[in-house]
Amino acid sequence: MRRPKSIRRWFGRKFGYSRLVCLILLIGLAALRISDFAPIQELRVRTFDFYQRFDPRVKTARPVTIVDIDEPSLKKLGQWPWPRTHIADMVINLANLGALAIAFDVVFSEPDRLNPDVAANTMRYLDELTRSKLRELPSNDQVLADAIRRARVVLGETGLPSVVSDIDKELPFTGFASLGDKGSREPRFFEFDGLLRNVPVLEKVAAGRGLVTIVPERDGIVRRVPMVLLAQGHMMPSLSLEMLRVISGTSTILAKYDLNGIKSIGVRGLDIPTDKNGQFWVHFARQDPSIYVSAASVLDGTAPVEKIRGKLVLIGTSAATLNDLKTTPVSSVMPGVEVHAQVLEAALSHAVLAQPNYATGIELLGAFILGLLVIVFTPNLGPVTLVAVGALFATLLIGTSWYFYREQRLLIDFTYPLLSTTAIYLTLIFASFVREQAQRKQVRDQFAQYMSPVLVEQLAQSPEKLRLGGEEREMTIMFSDVRGFTTISESYKSDPQGLTALMNRFLTPLTNAILARKGYIDKYMGDAIMAFWNAPLDDKEHEINACNAAIDMLEKIEELNTTREQESKAGGHPFIPINVGVGLNTGLGVVGNMGSDLKFNYSVLGDSVNLASRLEGQSKEYGFPIIAGSRTALAAKDKFAILELDFIMVKGKKEPEVIYAIAGREDVAQSGRFQRLRNLTIEMLACYRSRDWEGALAAIERGRQTDDAGTLELLYNLYKARILDYQKNPPPDDWNGAFALLTK
Repeated sequence: MRRPKSIRRWFGRKFGYSRLVCLILLIGLAALRISDFAPIQELRVRTFDFYQRFDPRVKTARPVTIVDIDEPSLKKLGQWPWPRTHIADMVINLANLGALAIAFDVVFSEPDRLNPDVAANTMRYLDELTRSKLRELPSNDQVLADAIRRARVVLGETGLPSVVSDIDKELPFTGFASLGDKGSREPRFFEFDGLLRNVPVLEKVAAGRGLVTIVPERDGIVRRVPMVLLAQGHMMPSLSLEMLRVISGTSTILAKYDLNGIKSIGVRGLDIPTDKNGQFWVHFARQDPSIYVSAASVLDGTAPVEKIRGKLVLIGTSAATLNDLKTTPVSSVMPGVEVHAQVLEAALSHAVLAQPNYATGIELLGAFILGLLVIVFTPNLGPVTLVAVGALFATLLIGTSWYFYREQRLLIDFTYPLLSTTAIYLTLIFASFVREQAQRKQVRDQFAQYMSPVLVEQLAQSPEKLRLGGEEREMTIMFSDVRGFTTISESYKSDPQGLTALMNRFLTPLTNAILARKGYIDKYMGDAIMAFWNAPLDDKEHEINACNAAIDMLEKIEELNTTREQESKAGGHPFIPINVGVGLNTGLGVVGNMGSDLKFNYSVLGDSVNLASRLEGQSKEYGFPIIAGSRTALAAKDKFAILELDFIMVKGKKEPEVIYAIAGREDVAQSGRFQRLRNLTIEMLACYRSRDWEGALAAIERGRQTDDAGTLELLYNLYKARILDYQKNPPPDDWNGAFALLTK
């Protein structure tokens, strides 16, 4: 018996529980890194931002020119969008000047509003001959299409958050192929539900089509540009990747995989490294005004030939009024079209950054090695030595990361290993502090046994303050109550202990039935129970579980009544059965700690709670022990026998509610007897709500003949009494069939 205790003492003395905690912490931090916890990710990318600001890409070539729809162009040619004839002239002039390829960072999603046929239909005071001649002219869109057909033009498209129209599958799409290990991790492409394309006449003749959408990261900074995206179910290349495909002369884009996901995306003669989700880390250069040419100069023929001939030409805008400005690691304001240009420049000059898929492994390995060294040696080193060693480790991590960036253009993070090691070091220091405090307390306690204390120690920390609060969520509420409990309690007026025992006998199985179905007991109110589902823990089937619990409760009460009846016969005293009514309702409620600062309970409030309470009170009127609101019943209709009872206006509510009886589980629902009664009840309700009183009474009589067990006797009596009253005092003309309850 002493060996385990001696082993624990040896473990505590030689290794220490604080070291064990740090090992667990090391594993936990590794799990956070593998899951790429958002704060860790943000710190990492901020570090890479600093690298780029400190050492941006230096341009060795300028293969890209931007034709800029700038403020002077807008002032000269008018507001955007310009007539497509101007765009056609621009394409023709660029092709004549020797542009290698042309791409639009704009989308022509609608027909030109200045088409001749539009003018013919909208301009006043034109004679019919002029209108006819205008309609015979080719559309501006066709003029642009003819210009695009004669050049290598890539059209821009954009992803949308929702579908605006079905995709015309007759229009061309870029092909994709994949190469890599079987069982590779599926990439998580940026996905858009909708896709905005250009007008078909342009799409059909373009050499390529690519998405212009640039997705900033959580903090609004563009660091990575997705080279492949999903839009309306289709894989789509980015504008820059599609431009590279067009100039390479290939029809297909190739994605290469390893076990972690995508490792590169390429076209003929060019392989572009990406992260595992197909995003390209842009090695940004500082903004370069020299690659811009004004769109107005292209149109009037004054653009420098050397900036066009043999260049990849991107047509976009730097005008602030057109709202296409981005934030990058090297610039707070960069036109979106220049981001595409930076991607093309970096890819063509092979000046690319890469965060290889094995980078996470290097970071984890570094964190583990340094963490283990800290765990082993920190408790045995002095404070000065610890500071020196810590500074050495930090310098080593930062220097290694900078070396990989500067010399290899690889993004290896040093922040995670540094943070992990620091967290372990601080944990060990804290454990040492706690251990010293415990030793001091032990000494004080030992001396206090023998000496009178001269000082009274005060609390070092204040107790945490309890705060009130709540959250809104959808829940199913239950109220249950014993019918005729006053009569039962009167029979125990000379035996209060017996009444208490009886309450415990029926509250215990009812409580167990609720808890077994994942319910939460809110409170007991004498012989009544309030419970709810889907809080504090989530329960996707809270309506089903609540209905099952209600039926279980009736079964438990039936078992209890059988036992009590036998006891009454044996004891020679009268037997009064216990009957329970249950109200169920599903809806929004505010759940949380409710009460005062000194005393509170975890409870729920809301209109759905009040309705559940009212439904429980109506169970005796309709003759069914379980009554549910419409949302509860409709959610449970496939697994329970659901019978519509009424369309009621509860006192205190403005909106009527359809209420249902939960008459049993699926076996009852499938029985022929229940289905016949349900059909007759549906017929009776239809006649009743359409004011066909005679038809409703006839349905009631047929129901009585079918219902040999008298299950619906109270329901039929209730409706017969209403109908007889309505025959004498008809409801108003705007009556919708709802019956206003007079009591709560």
